[in-house]
Amino acid sequence: MSRVVFKSNEQGQTVLFPASLDEKVPQDSPARLVNQIVDNLDIAQIIDTYKGGGTSAYHPRMMLKVVLYSYLNNIYSSRKIEQALADRISFMWLSGGQQPDHNTINRFRSCHLKEDIHRIFTQVVLMLVDMGYLTLDVIYVDGTKIESRANRYTFVWKKTVEKNKAKLEEKIRKVLEQVEEGIAQDNQMEDQPTMPINSEELRRRIEALNRENRTKAEQKAIKTLEEKHLPKLEEYENHLAILGERNSYSKSDPDATFMRMKEDHMKNGQLKPAYNVQIGTENQFFTHYDFYPNRTDTLTFIPFMKGFCERYGFYPNKGVADSGYGSEENYEFMEENRIEPFVKYNYFHKEEKKAFKNNAFLAQNLYYNQKEDYFVCPIGQHMKKVGDTTRTTDSGYVSKISIYQAENCNGCPLRCLCHKSKTNRRMEVNHNLNRHKQKVRELLTSPEGLYHRSQRPIEPEAVFGQTKYDKAYNRFRHFGQEKVEADFALFATASNIGKLWRKINKQAEKEQKNQQIDKKWLINTFIFIVMFRSFQKIKNRITSNQNLAFDLAA
Repeated sequence: MSRVVFKSNEQGQTVLFPASLDEKVPQDSPARLVNQIVDNLDIAQIIDTYKGGGTSAYHPRMMLKVVLYSYLNNIYSSRKIEQALADRISFMWLSGGQQPDHNTINRFRSCHLKEDIHRIFTQVVLMLVDMGYLTLDVIYVDGTKIESRANRYTFVWKKTVEKNKAKLEEKIRKVLEQVEEGIAQDNQMEDQPTMPINSEELRRRIEALNRENRTKAEQKAIKTLEEKHLPKLEEYENHLAILGERNSYSKSDPDATFMRMKEDHMKNGQLKPAYNVQIGTENQFFTHYDFYPNRTDTLTFIPFMKGFCERYGFYPNKGVADSGYGSEENYEFMEENRIEPFVKYNYFHKEEKKAFKNNAFLAQNLYYNQKEDYFVCPIGQHMKKVGDTTRTTDSGYVSKISIYQAENCNGCPLRCLCHKSKTNRRMEVNHNLNRHKQKVRELLTSPEGLYHRSQRPIEPEAVFGQTKYDKAYNRFRHFGQEKVEADFALFATASNIGKLWRKINKQAEKEQKNQQIDKKWLINTFIFIVMFRSFQKIKNRITSNQNLAFDLAA
């Protein structure tokens, strides 16, 4: 015979059945929003990563809910997620009471979710567009450096590798000359520069050496080449292959580059392995992100905007960024793709000051005759064009520079104020860049430009502050750029959901407050009407009594 078990609740009341988990989760809980959003996502590609067979797996939709909700609550460790599934009601409700261990959670993130999390992020952003929170018409761009998990002292510097490699090549040549005279020169003329030796060529030369009838010194030299110099040369070549265009990398995380960080815990300005994280925001939601090894932001803008186009199929109509992104190459790119450039350039604020505008000797303030192509110096002398030159950026973009020179500065009374050259004044002008600057200056000083300039500090910079300090996401927890990008995509997706939850709650509180105000107004109006009517009745009664007394007296 079965026995019925009665349990007591917190108030000491005896109940027949325990309360369900659904009753314990508030209706405005972020867990419910995560549940609703993930239920509407297309996760077919995640499901395809499961081969099938063996023990039945946890459903990927449930796993995605748990992981996103964990990141939303600043829980990034798989072991802490496992613990939360055991003792937190909202996690139990999302998982349906299932408790995958930390290995399962880690495997889901690194194997099944790694490739598709970027598409999940895009789906959530498009969902926010449908809800009216985003337009993708404008993008606020900024970057920050986030430290890698790599050891801070496992650095490899490109200059050091190249220097040591050159020394090693010189040693190898001397050894080859010892072993077989002339082989190192490889039939070159004496006046020709020696070619660098690579590991393949050295291995070929070692194999071609005749080892018979060699002295002990020659045999030792060959052994040194084969067992010491060749492996070291291969090591240097491997370093240079990993470095590519970078100046440094970390041995424990080859994708990380050593950069100077603002958050310097050692207070000594030491370079640390990090990634340059570029983000685009709108209404403080993440709309795009990407990772670069560049220490500066100038060269990241074009590939970042191309990544945005690949994600959504179009470019934004407006691009807003600080002066770190202002360059001729970036302005040309925005003009070609019809993006309004609300992007500052260097000295933008300086050019707005009176001291700059009133300085008649600056090249920017000289009169320019576009038709005849000459400048006029402050004393009235024409500075004619004397030639052209070009400058190439690190990305390969070529800028055309025009050179202008005054005819005769000897005896000029303003020469000491105009320039310090011993010859006639000479200046270089980039007309195309000046044209872009004029356009940008008009945009930034317009009412719309002033609005975007005021919004930029509270868009990506506020998001970075929330990321690093509020959510303690200030150092990556994985090795390799692929894993780091996947983890940041998870964080950005969870952050967007959290931001949406806060906005929904704020709107609900505002509506509730307005309803309370309306209700209070109705009550006050009703009381006023009642009091007014009572006052009128009393007034009428007093008036009638006064009239009666007057009649009796009469």
